Amino acid sequence: MATFLLEIGTEELPADFARLALPQLEALVRQTLAEERLPSGALQVTSTPRRLAVLVEGLPQHQADRHEEHKGPPAAQAFKDGVATQAAIGFARRCGVDPSALEIRDTPKGPFVFARSTLLGRATSAVLAEAIPIWLQALQGRRFMRWGVGESRFSRPVRWLVALLDQQVIPVTLAGTDPEVTSGRITRGHRLDPGRHPLAAATDYQATLRTLGVLVDRQERGELIRSAIEQGAATRQASPDLPEDLFEELVDLVEAPLLIEGQIETRFLALPPEVLATVMRAHQRYVPLKLRQAEQDPLALSAEATLLPSFLCISNGREESSATIRRGNERVLKARLADAEFFLGVDRACPSQERLQQLERVQFAEGLGSLRQRSERLSWMAEHLIATLPLASAAASAAARAASLCKHDLVSQMVGEFPELQGSMGGKYLLAEGENRATALAVAEHYLPRGAGDALPVSEAGAVVAIADRLELLLSIFAKGERPSGSSDPYALRRAGNGLLQILWQRGWVLDLDALLAQAAQQWQAWLPALSIEASALSSDLGEFLRQRVASLLEEQGIAIDLVQAVAGESLPIQRLLQDPGDARERATLLARLRQQGQLTAVQAVVTRATRLAAQSELGVDILSADALIDRSLFASPSEAGMLAVIQTLEPITQRPDQGRYADLAAALAAGAEALAAFFDGEQSVMVMCDQLEVRRNRLNLLALLRNQASVLADFSRIQG
Repeated sequence: MATFLLEIGTEELPADFARLALPQLEALVRQTLAEERLPSGALQVTSTPRRLAVLVEGLPQHQADRHEEHKGPPAAQAFKDGVATQAAIGFARRCGVDPSALEIRDTPKGPFVFARSTLLGRATSAVLAEAIPIWLQALQGRRFMRWGVGESRFSRPVRWLVALLDQQVIPVTLAGTDPEVTSGRITRGHRLDPGRHPLAAATDYQATLRTLGVLVDRQERGELIRSAIEQGAATRQASPDLPEDLFEELVDLVEAPLLIEGQIETRFLALPPEVLATVMRAHQRYVPLKLRQAEQDPLALSAEATLLPSFLCISNGREESSATIRRGNERVLKARLADAEFFLGVDRACPSQERLQQLERVQFAEGLGSLRQRSERLSWMAEHLIATLPLASAAASAAARAASLCKHDLVSQMVGEFPELQGSMGGKYLLAEGENRATALAVAEHYLPRGAGDALPVSEAGAVVAIADRLELLLSIFAKGERPSGSSDPYALRRAGNGLLQILWQRGWVLDLDALLAQAAQQWQAWLPALSIEASALSSDLGEFLRQRVASLLEEQGIAIDLVQAVAGESLPIQRLLQDPGDARERATLLARLRQQGQLTAVQAVVTRATRLAAQSELGVDILSADALIDRSLFASPSEAGMLAVIQTLEPITQRPDQGRYADLAAALAAGAEALAAFFDGEQSVMVMCDQLEVRRNRLNLLALLRNQASVLADFSRIQG
């Protein structure tokens, strides 16, 4: 068995490329090995900033031979008096055998000619030589480039290629490269090492690179980086501020991790902690150090109580250069923080009310007016939410005030330089100017959640302004005719819709989005006449968009697709979904729990059987009460009375407003299984579609009522098994 090595050497790759490319490359290699009859042992794909690598152990030197059997023409056509005809000769030629090797076998359709052929296995090196260029061409990523005069495209120029099967070089030439890249056994070490280093065999790869200062195993490199950062922070009695996205980026930025500690001038701790963290993490890829047990105030203007005047960074340099690297990092960080210090001073000299006036000079989007006009629309939306949602008076006042102020920091110097801090800086500035804390906190929180997995607003006022902000954005962008399409969503409308729903669900607020969108669409029509808005179409489009967001979020929470469709599918009335989006989530969660507990099948069986025949009924789907609909005098069997008893049990449950009604409804439906079985089967069963019109209508109404009451929980026709 042989070991295969492929190393694709490049110029410095973008940090996010490996995370996208490695799963693709692994899938391509596994697919090729399976299709080419090359069983293997362990397969590893890994990377550094200058290379992608594949190592496959346990490969055979040759493909296994493939034996195939082919069915040919009928025996009567293939042979005449024992002599092969042209039909037999042609068939044998196509199969690569002599006509004398053909066999005659009986089949259900009579005797036919068969041939056995053997496709000899090719050398593994020949198979891989053909596959390697295909793998490179198939890799996808962002911002691919060409170089030189060649036509080849890759994330960065390919500079060398190692392809070995044990000690043997697999000959490969990459077409369209400039200069031309051919495979060999020469690898390269650390980027500070200009040498070329031969590999005797594929199995020497990782050990050789380790001696050259390159830790090629990405997972091992990540473990070393995390351990070094945690130990470095622990020695300083601190906690590393290391989000997962920064950690992943660090792993893909270095080949030989070297931990370096830098110092920050203590004067910079007078800056807000978010400013320091943003400059260090997002702009410099440094790791801030947080004081242990420190409670970070989201409105704090100073980092003195939360951060140490030092940082950690992961360098790709040499140990002997660490002092020089540290001084360079400190100098760069000092310049960035000095800029932030200046921005803070300029912003503090300008009152927030003055910045609000400056919003008039900044356009929001074409056709949608200025940021000041957007702020006014947001305030209008907040007022309607305040009138609808169950808020304490203090929270309502803070929300109204925050809605009118929340965009002022968009024209601040600090947010202009660091857009990630919008909202956060606005809240801090307002508190420093004497605004009450609840209002300032609502301003700071109104961008939350900023993305998947992000925190939600803590305060009621912040939640109200966050919802208003997202509704204003959705209404305005939809009004100008733009929609998310495929992967294109420049205004992050999907994220806005998700955030809106997540806040409502987390708060347990019942908000009639159907009525609110209809009213808001009329208002937007009056505000933006140049856009020729059709209010009903705008509210309808937004309603369908939010239905899709509900379905998407439920699927992300692990709810099966059929259950999601049963509560939020396109076939269901959208008004019910929009009148209380939390209701759909509650019902979907209950259905998932019933399925997990093995109780959903019983409920579904009751409803499905009734629903099939109920389609023949003329009863409207919104009628839930049996009063004046069911005539007992027409009952011909006790099973009809049993069905009515089930319906009468379900009716008050469907009318209840409490959250427990759905679980009780499901339990009552399951309990009705026996009564329904008696209605359809057994000695007391009835013929629903009997000849007597009044009796038939009475029985169909029973089934239709059961169907309607069950639909309060879900559309059971969408549930599979």
